[in-house]
Amino acid sequence: MNSELKEKWNACLGFIRDNVEPAVYSTWFTILEPLSLENNTLLIQAPSNFVIEYIEGNYLSEFQSAICKNFGSDIKVSYNIIVDKMNSQSTTVRSQEFQPAQIKGTKPMGNVTPLTTDAPQVQDLDSMLIHKYNFDNFIEGYSNKMARIAGETIAQNPGNTSFNPLFIHGSSGVGKTHLLNAIGMKTKELHPDKRVLYVSSHLFHVQYIDAVRSNNINDFIHFYQTIDVLIIDDMQELSGYPRTTNTFFHIFNHLHQNKKQLIMSCDRHPKDLKDIEERLITRFKWGLVAELERPDLELRKEILKDKTSRDGLEVSEDVIELIAENVTDSVRDLEGVIASLMAYSTIYKKEINLELAQQILNKNSKKEEKPLTIETIINKVCDYYDIPVDAIQTKSRKHEIVQVRQISMYLAKKHLDFSTSKIGMYIGKRDHATVLHACNIVKDQLEVDKNFKKDVENIESSLKS
Repeated sequence: MNSELKEKWNACLGFIRDNVEPAVYSTWFTILEPLSLENNTLLIQAPSNFVIEYIEGNYLSEFQSAICKNFGSDIKVSYNIIVDKMNSQSTTVRSQEFQPAQIKGTKPMGNVTPLTTDAPQVQDLDSMLIHKYNFDNFIEGYSNKMARIAGETIAQNPGNTSFNPLFIHGSSGVGKTHLLNAIGMKTKELHPDKRVLYVSSHLFHVQYIDAVRSNNINDFIHFYQTIDVLIIDDMQELSGYPRTTNTFFHIFNHLHQNKKQLIMSCDRHPKDLKDIEERLITRFKWGLVAELERPDLELRKEILKDKTSRDGLEVSEDVIELIAENVTDSVRDLEGVIASLMAYSTIYKKEINLELAQQILNKNSKKEEKPLTIETIINKVCDYYDIPVDAIQTKSRKHEIVQVRQISMYLAKKHLDFSTSKIGMYIGKRDHATVLHACNIVKDQLEVDKNFKKDVENIESSLKS
């Protein structure tokens, strides 16, 4: 490693160390090593493909920002992966997730929505699909069979089945994002002429706001009306944005009337969505509403076997059985345990056996929690900022009191199944519009203020104690 490469890499590590938890930094980033920088491509040594997937799946933003900041915004990344330690064999793979990172403060538009009257050709359109999520590694079980079959049917003939729209719902970590991308990837494979776009609801909203500010709303709508298969993740994130949902309503109508395919995911059934117009909720139910349930025991075992096999881990049936019986909530939780096993095995040179698996499970086991109340949230926030509880119930406009009031509203909206009106009634007798505004203010500040984000995370941690 030459001195310039080493200096830039150390600067990258310094940036990452300042933006992730110490345990995350020491476990996942210190085991990477830069090998070369040629033709604007940074080659990084990694112990396994699993390490790369974990970093890019959980800390992609931090990793991108660090590399972009120190190596340039147009840098490409490849990995040299050790596949056979005994014979010193390795393989080089190009990162599918890494794109030139957005520096904080710039508009997150990139080439996602080219706001021009003439939409780009199919070959020039960035579908925004996550390539690692496909049907080959989406393990089928009873809990996801109907949604998977519907997705495969759509990929064969998008826009011309009874599954239009397809609305997939389920709790966090059950595979909704994976399935959405698998449908998109298969559609592009079978129909390369189709314009396929995957976008989160949050990004759709950000793009809409940017289009309004730049007076390009007609171009924004026109672009989305040219899409053949529109895939939108986390529809619940549009709650409370009436102008954005109204625009989406008109885009939805245009696409559906022209036999274009719509696919959406959400953390709840359409009927349970709040602060979204009934006319849009009704349209969500026009096609198929399919639930992704929590994986059963057999599916959990199959997921674990597939994951460990792809990562090149040697894990016994006893260990698979133990993990599958104890980790029951989500696919993401299963992957988290495998990540921990991989980390301990790599860092401490430990064999993956029942003893190590039990240690990991003990560390990850959830303690019995008391029901969270809005009173608890208010008290925790006020205690953290040393503000009397009574103060946030007044009409005071002092900055410190307004901030405590807004954070309390945000955390209540995030952690309790309360309507915005009910939250407003408990906190200062405000109306639902004030609560929505407060939540949006906090969300925006979390994205740009690291200290503020840390404060909110500390309060959230205290809610669990």
